[in-house]
Amino acid sequence: MTQIDQFESVFRAAAHDAFEYRAIAFPRVLFVTDGNAEQSKAFVQQTLDYATNLKNAEIELVHGEEFRTTTELLEKVTALHPDLICTYRNLHSRAWKYRHSLGEHLDVLLQQTAMPVLVMPHPEAGFANADALREIKIVMAMTDQLANNHALVNHAVSFVAPYGELYLTHIEDKAVFERYINAISKIPSIDTDEARERIAHQLLEDPIHYTSSCQEVLAAQGLSLKVRPLVSFGHHLTEYRQAVESHAVNLLVMNTKDDEQLAMHGLAYPLAVELRQLPLLML
Repeated sequence: MTQIDQFESVFRAAAHDAFEYRAIAFPRVLFVTDGNAEQSKAFVQQTLDYATNLKNAEIELVHGEEFRTTTELLEKVTALHPDLICTYRNLHSRAWKYRHSLGEHLDVLLQQTAMPVLVMPHPEAGFANADALREIKIVMAMTDQLANNHALVNHAVSFVAPYGELYLTHIEDKAVFERYINAISKIPSIDTDEARERIAHQLLEDPIHYTSSCQEVLAAQGLSLKVRPLVSFGHHLTEYRQAVESHAVNLLVMNTKDDEQLAMHGLAYPLAVELRQLPLLML
């Protein structure tokens, strides 16, 4: 390695992304249900009691008697153009009895609209945790690429009730890491043990520095919440499920859209399907 290469490596290792805070508000909120107008009132009120940051929003309601097809639903959303959609799993479907899907209406909403969607447990299913629908005190932002993910963090911050907690979670896939280390072990010129230690350190260093930046910036803004980092190696789905359960999280925030594919982003879909007892903010 030349001295120029060494200098460049040191420079890159020392450079870290800083969190950029932006206050997120939702002036117009659209509730979508599959019940009639009267039946929908309870769901709207329960959600507003849960997400207290929405209490001053202008509320619109599209209930089940106003649409049947996904095309009709999208036309309603386009006409109203809300800042946030609040709904629940398996609209116009009895599939809420099973844990295999979100339902076609919700799938289309998540992929064909630009605004975030707050997905609540189905009101008839009885799957919600006892604490899941109380005021949002513990929020978790979930991603496998935390550094520089300002929008994800800012949206998560916007839902944390005063004096609540925000977990910033970054899980490196341990199986993928081991596969690369195994390849490195077959190259005689590279010390495998040193590579394992240094690569593992570097992979976790960026999200650790980013969470520290989030703590500093949010504290400087005078926001009354605690930021807690969760950065580690593990099996993505297992680690996130355990983290949600062990920390009594009552809102999980994750990216949904992927510019490079029509399907939902990364682990968002399997997590959304499995964590049916928990409200989700899907960006």
